[in-house]
Amino acid sequence: NIYTLKARDILKKSYPKVISPVLKDREIKDFNITNPIDWEKIKIAMKKSPNRLEELAQKYKSAETLGIYSYIKEKASKYRVPYYPMPYPDVMKKFNKKRKAILYAIARQESRFVPASISTSYALGMMQIMPFLIKELSKKRHKKMDMNKIFDPRVAISYANQHMNYLKSWLYHPLFIAYAYNGGIGFTRKRLRTKHLFRKGKYEPYLSMELIDYRESREYGKKVLANYVIYLNLLGVPTKISPLLDVLLHPSKTDRVRK
Repeated sequence: NIYTLKARDILKKSYPKVISPVLKDREIKDFNITNPIDWEKIKIAMKKSPNRLEELAQKYKSAETLGIYSYIKEKASKYRVPYYPMPYPDVMKKFNKKRKAILYAIARQESRFVPASISTSYALGMMQIMPFLIKELSKKRHKKMDMNKIFDPRVAISYANQHMNYLKSWLYHPLFIAYAYNGGIGFTRKRLRTKHLFRKGKYEPYLSMELIDYRESREYGKKVLANYVIYLNLLGVPTKISPLLDVLLHPSKTDRVRK
């Protein structure tokens, strides 16, 4: 988490090691990564046989199911071994490293890279995009979107990247982008314009991060920020979390919401 990373900065220690598997592609019989029912079957299998997770993971040891494999492996370790997969490089290679890092950071938090994921609030796909937003993004593309297509991870990445372009036009910092991806741009604007949040003062910016009133976005933002730092390092961009925390108190460098 961000506090562990910050503590290691202060102590001048390296960050904890993580696993980012690279797998060969192979066909997995009787499984469709875009089918939510197939994903539900895996969830049932994990719950039914918690002592056989390693065996289950091997079944999905393939580049195309890298997210599912990593999720099961991490669960098998009882979350003691952190996995940070980087799937679908054929799509991600189109983006610069910072864009890759934020998309990976969000996907890891949203769905653990499960393409057919559906949340209880009906957010869809690997990038967990709400249906109303899919429709809005499709309209801007001048095309009608079949909602089932968002379960294709490459389509999901494309739509998330499109949305990211909009968020980046207002927000420059990964923490604020995470707030907006989770809670919406309106939610984020309102919080940033609150006079007591993210201003210079004692205990900042940590106090402001803990005072975000919507718990889901509060915790989500911190986790995505930590993911972002880890992914940048995995992508070959040496990054410490301290500068990213320090800059939060300088509005001109983090957003164009505040004046």
